[in-house]
Amino acid sequence: MIKKIKSFLFENKSTRQTVAKNTFWLFFGEISSRVLRGAIVIYAARVLGADGWGVFSYAITFAALFTIFSDLGLGAILTRESAKNPELRPQYLSTSLFIKLSLVGISVVLIIFAAPLFTKIPSAKTLLPIVALILVFDGLREFGFSLNRAMEKMESEAFTKTVTNLLITALGFLFLMTSKTAESLAWSYTIGSAVGFLIMIWTLRKYFTNLVSNFSKKLLWPIFSAAWPFTLMGILGAIMLNTDTIMLGWYKTAEELGFYSAAQRPIQLIYILPSLIGTAVFPSFARLAKRDNEKFRQILEKSIGMVLMVGLPIILGGLIVGKDLMLLVFGNEYLPAVTTFKILLITILFVFPGAFLGNAIFAYDAQKKFIGFLAIGALGNILFNYLLIPRFGIEGSAIATVAAQLLANGFGWYNMKKINNFCIMPHLKKTFAATILMSIFTYIFYMLKISVFINLPLSVIIYFAVLYLLKEPFLAEVKSIFRY
Repeated sequence: MIKKIKSFLFENKSTRQTVAKNTFWLFFGEISSRVLRGAIVIYAARVLGADGWGVFSYAITFAALFTIFSDLGLGAILTRESAKNPELRPQYLSTSLFIKLSLVGISVVLIIFAAPLFTKIPSAKTLLPIVALILVFDGLREFGFSLNRAMEKMESEAFTKTVTNLLITALGFLFLMTSKTAESLAWSYTIGSAVGFLIMIWTLRKYFTNLVSNFSKKLLWPIFSAAWPFTLMGILGAIMLNTDTIMLGWYKTAEELGFYSAAQRPIQLIYILPSLIGTAVFPSFARLAKRDNEKFRQILEKSIGMVLMVGLPIILGGLIVGKDLMLLVFGNEYLPAVTTFKILLITILFVFPGAFLGNAIFAYDAQKKFIGFLAIGALGNILFNYLLIPRFGIEGSAIATVAAQLLANGFGWYNMKKINNFCIMPHLKKTFAATILMSIFTYIFYMLKISVFINLPLSVIIYFAVLYLLKEPFLAEVKSIFRY
């Protein structure tokens, strides 16, 4: 048994088993990291209050806007090309790394000297140099993970992430107990991120030899020609993701930013599911695109169907018990964030499939089509926020996010169907039935004042029991994975 488990978790045997293994490790690394970091987020939000927590969140988000040129899609290109052409892996790594380091340097200069000129929250300015270091270490560490993903060895990534966030959490508690300031929290993130970067270097040390000799001028143009759409995509993506927080900072107070950030945190945690599965599936997408369109379509349909099987009950269940969850996690001070949280839950319906659509489009080397997908979302987000924030505040920003995600992912869905005509609805009939039945029970438990600690586990049991009775094929699919 132990030998079989070890083989499943550390060897690549087949496409299905490899995807499952990598998904497990990505989930283990991300979930353990998020649980650890979630603990410090909750503690920091309570200790710093909505105002202090808002300043920290704003500084991180605002600085991230100035790092959009530090990647250019280099990580995704390294993963794709290394998966397709293993013999060129050292050359792609070396050349991409030199480009990455140059761009990171430029980003740091922009954050330190340019970013303070554009923020209207004075207390956030002092955090920007510290935040710049966090983003540097995070960016370089994520770049290193691209190599792990190309080799479909995500266990190393899981180890690095877990240790990094364990240190961030421990230092966060220690520093905040000593000094209850946003600056103390920022330093805990910086030190933890730096250690995580060093761990990544150590685990991949054999691939970082001969970097100078492996640098290839011939690959500069192929990398840049593949990357320029990502430059625009990075700009549009950063606008789409950060517009709400930035514009709230212009129109509203740091306290309201704190409420909005608190509402976002659980949603961002939920976004992990499609993101990690999408990352695990991407190497398979890259191998199958244009070579076996039928198998590609099957994997895409199953992937989207599986994440929606989880996402749909989360949406309806969250709408029912959302208030209890927010107050339980963040406390009564964050009551104004409840409605925003419930509105943002709706984005799951669009973000879950979108995580696979982007990877699928990229696997077909059709990233230029993806630009329209992001442009619609980014420009729509700006327009909707401009119209809704002054009148409706953080709830208006949440509505703007839902509308922008609907437009962007709808456009992406349309384009992917033109590339490979997939179909999801036939796979979701039993999911719809189970979700509705579960929601009825969740609402009954809620009206009976049953604790959310009991309500949610009972609802989950009821949901999967119904799926089992309906003989949902996705459950059999998951079960079959572990036979390898």
